[in-house]
Amino acid sequence: MASYTGSHEAFGPAQSPSLNGFALPKSNAVPDEDQPLLGSRLSSSPGSKGRRRSMMVDVRRDWADLVLLSCYLITGLLDSASISIWGSFVSMQTGNSVYLGLGLAAPTESTRWIKSGVSIIAFCLGSFVFGRFHRYFSPKRRWVLCASFLVQMLLVSAAGAIVTFGPAGDEGKKDEITWNVLAPIALVAFQSCGQAVTSRAIGHNALTSVVLTTIFCDLFSDPGLFHLRNAERNRRAAASVLLVAGAISGGLLAHSRAGIAGALWTAAVLKLGIVVTWFFWPAEMD
Repeated sequence: MASYTGSHEAFGPAQSPSLNGFALPKSNAVPDEDQPLLGSRLSSSPGSKGRRRSMMVDVRRDWADLVLLSCYLITGLLDSASISIWGSFVSMQTGNSVYLGLGLAAPTESTRWIKSGVSIIAFCLGSFVFGRFHRYFSPKRRWVLCASFLVQMLLVSAAGAIVTFGPAGDEGKKDEITWNVLAPIALVAFQSCGQAVTSRAIGHNALTSVVLTTIFCDLFSDPGLFHLRNAERNRRAAASVLLVAGAISGGLLAHSRAGIAGALWTAAVLKLGIVVTWFFWPAEMD
């Protein structure tokens, strides 16, 4: 992953008012045309300045792995429901790559490879967009993290709205290829890479939340597997448990009356919770 660099804007000093080239004397009176409505200058209030300043700081890395671990729950939830109803993954693209290869080998046997291809393309596009967004505006800046997960939440909500209010489809037909199936797959796959990009931005590269194979390998090959204190071991074990828990939840929702729409709306609520979490997360110490 390319290194991230922040960007800063400089603003020049305010110019004194002048008349025909001569500086006017300073006055405490505010001209009528500059007076805000209701007699209050909201833009310069201490509270708004404090909030603005708070959004421009980098968040602290300490314990941020807990937020990334919660993304494993979301991944399990969405992938489980998606594979149960649509027959393709929306986060873990390894499985989709296998489905794509099988489909290209025998394209008339199933349409699953088409959905998998759509998911892969959307995921790659999302990685391109989210990666550059974080890199351009500073990866750990509070407003960047909030905006990233807010966009993810909106995309999942859009997918949920299509499934909930769009044309009724037969969720039991995994070979169905319609816009109200392909569009939600693309939307959810596009946003799912935002979690992986965030793991790079925070500095926990192993907690991408979109792959578990390397987690299993690193967990059981760890020489300190049975040590009493091993933070890396604990993170890997927690990631595995949370993804399986999410998969169980997604499967239960997919086979309930809520269907895949229930899984999508649940994921959207969890994403919103992460937005709020980043908003209140402690700032990096100077």
